[in-house]
Amino acid sequence: MKKSDYMMAFFTIIAIFILVFPPTSNAFFGFTDAYPLIGGFLKFFLFASFGDVISHRIRNHNYAVPGLLYKAIVWGVIGIIIVFVFHIFSMGILSLQDEGLLPFAGNMFAFALFTSVFMNMIFAPTMMLFHRITDHYIEHRIVSDQHQIKTTIDMVDYRGFLSFVVFKTIPLFWIPAHTITFMLSDTYRVFFASMLGIALGLLLGIAKPKVKQGG
Repeated sequence: MKKSDYMMAFFTIIAIFILVFPPTSNAFFGFTDAYPLIGGFLKFFLFASFGDVISHRIRNHNYAVPGLLYKAIVWGVIGIIIVFVFHIFSMGILSLQDEGLLPFAGNMFAFALFTSVFMNMIFAPTMMLFHRITDHYIEHRIVSDQHQIKTTIDMVDYRGFLSFVVFKTIPLFWIPAHTITFMLSDTYRVFFASMLGIALGLLLGIAKPKVKQGG
């Protein structure tokens, strides 16, 4: 292991301690419950970006993620959107069950499964493609200030995105993972989703091609 690996392990342990030590944990959850949009931004700004860093370490053998701050801000914006999306889909599924358009009203597992399926089928592909485009644009814009967003749109590997991210990670990972998410209380639901942001950063990072110079 390199010195940077030990430093990363140290900061990871500190973060875990803050999240599990009752005084700091209560303060953290209390703040994010009181200010859910700010909490959503911070959670994804930190945790999903951590996934980016780890995936970059795996693929490139270093932690120097190009444009990390800009990428973290994009993740934060996604975190805010996810706060809204969670409410939209969870309330929508409850309404559909109450109206008899979906079965098993009152069953927590059915509610969680339906919410996860609908959310991941309708929202997840759009969100992941948005991340792919912004991530690609940030990296290439740093390499060349002539790089334009339309160039990024043309360069994205849509076949790879669909075959791996959409057709494999959504049914095999995200639907089961978010089924667990929606079986938790509101407080831990958002927190668990933010932790899944680490996996999201890893999956999206590992699935993309390396940045080429002069793009």
